[in-house]
Amino acid sequence: MSDERWALILGASSGFGAATARRLARAGFGIFGVHLDRRATMGFVHEVRSDIETTGRRAVFFNVNASSEEKRREVVSGIRRELGEKPPSPALAVFVHSLAFGTLKPFIGRADEVITKPQMDMTLDVMAHTLVYWSQDLFDAGLLAKGSRIFAMTSSGGQRVFPFYGAVSASKAALESHIRQLSLELAPHGISANSIRAGVTDTPALRKIPGHDRLIAEAGRKNPAGRLTQPEDVAETIAALSLADTTWITGNVIGVDGGENIVD
Repeated sequence: MSDERWALILGASSGFGAATARRLARAGFGIFGVHLDRRATMGFVHEVRSDIETTGRRAVFFNVNASSEEKRREVVSGIRRELGEKPPSPALAVFVHSLAFGTLKPFIGRADEVITKPQMDMTLDVMAHTLVYWSQDLFDAGLLAKGSRIFAMTSSGGQRVFPFYGAVSASKAALESHIRQLSLELAPHGISANSIRAGVTDTPALRKIPGHDRLIAEAGRKNPAGRLTQPEDVAETIAALSLADTTWITGNVIGVDGGENIVD
């Protein structure tokens, strides 16, 4: 097992996480996947695992709530057991944070329509703060070490505003700040951390946003490449940054959008 490379992906069952899991498996990585799915969507999980295993790599998935402290520590312990007494170095070459679960409500309006404190706290915790807690536990367990790379999925919402997107936008801004801080503190250990800012991508998470049809149409209109970003575009970027000697690239927000973000 010592010659294997491994990646841990939070949100591995759909969207960017699933595409990245498939791409890294084709590049020779075994995949630890964390996801939260009920019976209705488990078919997608089985497809992702099957695609990984078809490449000849191993797929070890955990169907748990990634924001739970107890479950997080169970997964970290499970990864250590799976890797055995002589894990590769680094044990986790790649750690991808791709969690998309938050409340989409306005800040101002009728009391029964606006976002509440528990909803705001939950959104920031799941979509931003969990990056820090997972990184802490993985580092303390010796799973992140010299040569490891951390990637977190952000969006243009980290700097721009959209209706109903306030809490998620705040979480993206916080996520980018967390990445900068992690890059500072982990650089002496040879570990890099970067945010990946995808363009508008037609994923299950996007389709939960009210008015997503308008976002899709506007992105398609202004993107210089004439199409939307695809999850595979992001997966290719993460794979490229994971395979090359790129640990000197750290603390950045890396745009993967075909130039969409530079066009008004």
